[in-house]
Amino acid sequence: MEPSSTGDGVGKPQDSASPDDLVDLGKIQALLKAEDDTKTFTGLALVKSLLDNSQQLRDDQDAIQSLWDSISAKFLRRLIRTGSASSNSNGKDMLNLAVSVMHTFSVLLPADALGDSKFTRCIPLLIQAVLNSSTEIMETLLRLLYTLSSVPQGAKAIIEVEDLSPLTEAAPSSPQILDILLYAFLNTVGTPEGKLALASRVNDTIQSLVSSFKSTDAVTFLEFIGSLLRQVDSSIFPPNPKWLGVVIGYIQNLVRSRPNPEARSAYTNATASLLQVYPDDASKLLFTDDKDTDKPLGYLLVHLLLIDIRSSAPTLLAKLNSPEYPKISRRLASAFDTTTMFIGFLVRSLEDESMGSLVMSPDSLLKLRQTISETMSVSIEYLRDRWDASVAGAMGLHPEARSANTVTSMGTRQTLAWDSIKDAAEQDPFILSAIRALALWLREDENESLRKETTGLTDMFMDLYTSKTSGDLDFRSPILVALEPLVTIKRGREILLQNGGWKVLTQDLTNTVRESPSREDDMIRGVDIVRVLLPIVELERGGVSEEWMDLITTVAAWDLPDPSQSPRVQEFEISLLQLCCVILTNASSGTRKRYKHSISSIAGLASQLERSTKTTDPLREQLDDVLGMLSALR
Repeated sequence: MEPSSTGDGVGKPQDSASPDDLVDLGKIQALLKAEDDTKTFTGLALVKSLLDNSQQLRDDQDAIQSLWDSISAKFLRRLIRTGSASSNSNGKDMLNLAVSVMHTFSVLLPADALGDSKFTRCIPLLIQAVLNSSTEIMETLLRLLYTLSSVPQGAKAIIEVEDLSPLTEAAPSSPQILDILLYAFLNTVGTPEGKLALASRVNDTIQSLVSSFKSTDAVTFLEFIGSLLRQVDSSIFPPNPKWLGVVIGYIQNLVRSRPNPEARSAYTNATASLLQVYPDDASKLLFTDDKDTDKPLGYLLVHLLLIDIRSSAPTLLAKLNSPEYPKISRRLASAFDTTTMFIGFLVRSLEDESMGSLVMSPDSLLKLRQTISETMSVSIEYLRDRWDASVAGAMGLHPEARSANTVTSMGTRQTLAWDSIKDAAEQDPFILSAIRALALWLREDENESLRKETTGLTDMFMDLYTSKTSGDLDFRSPILVALEPLVTIKRGREILLQNGGWKVLTQDLTNTVRESPSREDDMIRGVDIVRVLLPIVELERGGVSEEWMDLITTVAAWDLPDPSQSPRVQEFEISLLQLCCVILTNASSGTRKRYKHSISSIAGLASQLERSTKTTDPLREQLDDVLGMLSALR
């Protein structure tokens, strides 16, 4: 959303104005520079009138800059200060004139001029003027602040105002204030000193807003919270804030109240953002139910999110090119993210005895299990359709028709209107959130029917796995979580191999082996890859493919990192050696003879690991198994 380009009376130019009709700019500048306040005020009023009524002048950048330079910064501040403190009409006229003129120049001047001190030094006074402004002045004043918040200097000036209560108190009746604060926060955090300054202010500001929105539905506030927490580094938010419980109370109030679409979007996005920043505390407050309540809120929240996904998915493909798609996509992505967090919280609660009894009644959990599975089934259908629309096109359509562009009155676009003309599927955060939730549910719920259904997405998984480039979304980890339960069934293993899964996954392993030093995230992903490939090798009855032996050659040439490595690195090394041992064990005797030198090299790597691993190490048992298998192979 761009700031409005019109102020009080601005935007209704009289294009017929000729140079002869214009007031002499030199005389106006003389008035602006006069020491007499009356003359200066008159000059400022003439500037406003002239800019309101002359498009010719508004288009003259040199004249605009010259007029702005002629205006006294001190006089502007005095007008704002006096007008804010005065209740009479003359005072309000002063404030109105100063704000209107500043807003007009903020629109007409180049963007880099917005950071000038003439603007930024007025910001504290403009904020102070909010509570005493009339509706007319308030509208222009907020548009001015919104424009100034779009540049780092203006954003910093807003954040540094000691008392933001005029903004926070007026926020419930003026939603644009929340946009001003949001952009001020976002544009401050990008500066070197901004993160520290923001961390000291954001908690107090949110606490003030929480108080201001009491006795309201807090829809606009929740939308603000959802956007702020999602876009700003979570390290600036304090642990265990006092406002967390109150904000979640606002969410629960909306959940109870049969919310309209705007409210549903607000609480859905806010919920996901809170869970991202405060995973433990927010999960307990959102998902733990009072089991004696007829309509437990944790159950109701998750149930409503799942309903939203199921009801929206069938019509989502038709909305890919609509203006509202980004908002819908974000809401549904938040719903999937919340579902993922709920599944994770539920699993932890069942495994962690310190959390006590079930977080929900058995009846609620049983209903949610069925609802989640139904939602995932609908999601699988949508993902299949979306991927086909993205890369395959309509059934029976010639490939050239699927990939060609056509020129229309609306511009050049792809022939198929039912695919997105803007973003590919691999760039859609909604797709990532859906796969992440589906993957976790496949792993935690032993639903063989759903797993068989998901095998139909294997080709999409492989394409998305290799789609990661700089700046794109990374689908690799959630796809590995999804593949782990899929390879436990025969159909899952067969389809993965048919779609080049072995080559894709072992190439990622090879890249990790060859990178020195490798990132810890790569090591963690490497262990997940081994978990996927091990069952394929162990359960293969047709012998070992020659393609699989390429991994043996790669690992045999591996130069292990320094022995003083993290447990993550050691786990990756031992897991990879274990995979190699299983491949070699299942290979024919003739194949093993051809790879005897590689086997010796791998045994040397295992011995090197043995020397650097203590007998009490949790990984030692797995390493001993590797050493035993290698001994048998030799």
